[in-house]
Amino acid sequence: MTIPHLDEYRGTSVQVCGLWPFAVGASAPMVGVPLGRSLQTGATLCCDPISWFQRANLISNPSVFVLGKPGLGKSTIVRRMALGLAGYGVQPLVLGDLKPDYVDLIEALGGQVISLGRGRGHLNVLDPGEARSAARRLTGSARTRVMADAHGRRLNMVSALLTIVRSAPPTDREETILDRALQVLDERHDQDSAPVLADLLKVVQDAPDEVRHVALDRGSMDRYREITEHLEASLIGLVGGGGRLGEIFSKPTTNPMRLDRPVVFDVSAIEESERSLQAAVLLACWSSGFGAVTVAHALADAGLAPRRHYFVVLDELWRALRAGAGMVGRVDALTRLNRQLGVAMAEISHTMSDLMALPTEEDRAMAKGFVERAGMVICAGLPEAEMPLLNSAVNMSRAEQKLLASWQDPPAWDATTGREGAPPGRGNFLIKVGGRPGLPVHVDLTAAEATINDTNKLWHEASRIGASAPTGQE
Repeated sequence: MTIPHLDEYRGTSVQVCGLWPFAVGASAPMVGVPLGRSLQTGATLCCDPISWFQRANLISNPSVFVLGKPGLGKSTIVRRMALGLAGYGVQPLVLGDLKPDYVDLIEALGGQVISLGRGRGHLNVLDPGEARSAARRLTGSARTRVMADAHGRRLNMVSALLTIVRSAPPTDREETILDRALQVLDERHDQDSAPVLADLLKVVQDAPDEVRHVALDRGSMDRYREITEHLEASLIGLVGGGGRLGEIFSKPTTNPMRLDRPVVFDVSAIEESERSLQAAVLLACWSSGFGAVTVAHALADAGLAPRRHYFVVLDELWRALRAGAGMVGRVDALTRLNRQLGVAMAEISHTMSDLMALPTEEDRAMAKGFVERAGMVICAGLPEAEMPLLNSAVNMSRAEQKLLASWQDPPAWDATTGREGAPPGRGNFLIKVGGRPGLPVHVDLTAAEATINDTNKLWHEASRIGASAPTGQE
């Protein structure tokens, strides 16, 4: 059988509207994690930020921002990407799982679950992690860079904790004192173990000459005590185990992070009402995670470890941004450096309104930039009122806006079963890259994924109250 070769022409919808009057989305390459089936053609659609950045060259930034109302599958599509990328050798890193939505996935992949919360584990912000052991294997400028990065991260974390405790940042003089005190601590402390905040407090209290010099006490110990009194009081609050931050940061790290496997920081035990503690723990998780990535790349650059890429998930981003001072700026810095850090990022929030509800205009502009800079934006169902804000960050046609609004309709009542059916838009997503037409896709779970995508475990069993209570009980 011979198939004739036909001439092929291409034109805009305006030029060829008489020949083909139907507007369709752009075609997608078969590159990346299979997400689902196109709602237009029924063909399999493959997509993930690493494959579309590294192999297909479709996006200039390996990142994805996911928006959509609750219950429509935002976390599900990110878990599908994480699972598929793990098959390609990419390590998923969930740096702060607030629900939790990713613990089952990471466990299924043979990864590491690090639980944090009151009475559930400790994370020592002065622990350089793998940086110290890596420095012993590195030489020259590579060793210097790794240790300098570790020092900077520890200083920034102590400053961040003080900012959260005080609701105001430390002064320039206090940061200089902390910087020098950390250097003295590293020189004095046993290299076989990591120092803790109590050790840093003791250095400040001991008043070594190096610290007194930068404190500008002019040779007066009384003046030094006066200069460091506020700093000392704040550090005592962190070390004492009481207050808003408890003892999570005051003891050695319970479960050190691994570099060679998927990782999730399970912080779901922290109540949403404890915003200060949420902010502090999330900052510590991000610092620990990206510090580990930096060390991994330094070892790979020196030929001492295999090159690894990472898929970093920042779920419930709106909660993290509202959790405390400095959060928006820190996320902004991370989203700008993900290419240099060798990671892909998935940021997840409900609506643009969540990002625009931040207290200052500067924070709101930064948060909007997260969506604008993302290599791709994936939208589930969204309310009609959300469209002007969304369109200000992502160019959406009127037809695409109506499609997203139709996916957020509530489920219908099934009179046969006596239950509500699934929401009509559950599993439906629109993938947008720049100004190109969106790609609508439906994600169906496989049998193997069903057990790692259940976010309603606490609702499976009916409440044992009333008619179901044992006889003789009310």
